[in-house]
Amino acid sequence: MSEYWNERTKNISPYVPGEQPRDRQFVKLNTNENPYPPSPKVIEAIKNAANKNLRLYPDPECTQFREAVAARYGVKPQQVFAGNGSDEILGFAFGAFFESKTVCCSSCCATRCADCDGSKKPAPILFPDITYSFYPVYADLWNIPFKTIPLCEDFTINTDEYKINCGGVILPNPNAPTSIALESDKLLELAKYLEPLNKVLIIDEAYIAFSSAKNAQSVISFIDKHPNLLVVHTLSKSYSLAGLRAGFAISNEKLIEALCRIRDSFNSYTLDRLALAGAAAAIADKQYYDEINTKVIAARERTVKELKNLGIDVLPSSANFVFIKAPNLKGEDFFLKLREKGILVRHFKNAKIADYLRICIGTDEEMDIVLAACREIIGRG
Repeated sequence: MSEYWNERTKNISPYVPGEQPRDRQFVKLNTNENPYPPSPKVIEAIKNAANKNLRLYPDPECTQFREAVAARYGVKPQQVFAGNGSDEILGFAFGAFFESKTVCCSSCCATRCADCDGSKKPAPILFPDITYSFYPVYADLWNIPFKTIPLCEDFTINTDEYKINCGGVILPNPNAPTSIALESDKLLELAKYLEPLNKVLIIDEAYIAFSSAKNAQSVISFIDKHPNLLVVHTLSKSYSLAGLRAGFAISNEKLIEALCRIRDSFNSYTLDRLALAGAAAAIADKQYYDEINTKVIAARERTVKELKNLGIDVLPSSANFVFIKAPNLKGEDFFLKLREKGILVRHFKNAKIADYLRICIGTDEEMDIVLAACREIIGRG
């Protein structure tokens, strides 16, 4: 801490990303990266974009990428926002749609009247108590009041508990780190509840491509029916582009315009020329990504079955990771034993999930290594 820091810097608790070891000695399954390489068309597009035009600023409207997303999902380009990963988009969304704790209430702020304190107290935004840990970070950064809603005993989300007075709602589907998906109908019911309150529902669909449940699919196709619905995607997981940093949001034109206003108050050029070319090529190659993500789903189902046969508790997963609890073994001990065997997974300190580990789904060969290690650790090898 420094005497030069302002109060915001002193008080925030930044997000802590998963470990990125510099050596490659680990079977690295801790940050939910796709085990398969990006489409060859992505690499080719990036190579073609690495030319003399790098001296020029990139397209601030991200037109090529947005048009590819629009064509892929059957929406208009004006309904697509492009950003430097979904994390940036989520940060912009918090600033665009959720009220901060102190907001000028009238034109009297310069010379306030006797009965005006110059502020209003907005209702808190809502998100689960166990979820993506960037949400409270963004709320604190933007000075937004928030309330966490406890997960049910089985780690599911009860959307009825979010139908209260609030400043808006953000939910990941599937949830992280639990891996459990929500029924699409439940989310749409919540959007309908929030609409007359003029509150936005953000659905963070980082892992939706790995959901094989028919009743738990993307809600992108409902953005015209629900004008308060904002759906956020990343190319880090299902498109094998965690190293590229690209994401998009789909919503009605007015919500997209709000994101643009926030973006252009920070940096109009959030995606560079190489990222734009690669991202557009990735979105266009649906066949390739359907094939590799089908492999991930198959590996997940096989892994879940084998883990359960070992007596390990596995939550129902609709993501590219599993959330597990070993019998008679603390989560931190399990984590360290796997690390000793060269397997890097994720352990969270939160007391509610301290005995669970999140394990990303790797290749079949990597999952065989994980399963063999689990057998040894719990004494069934």
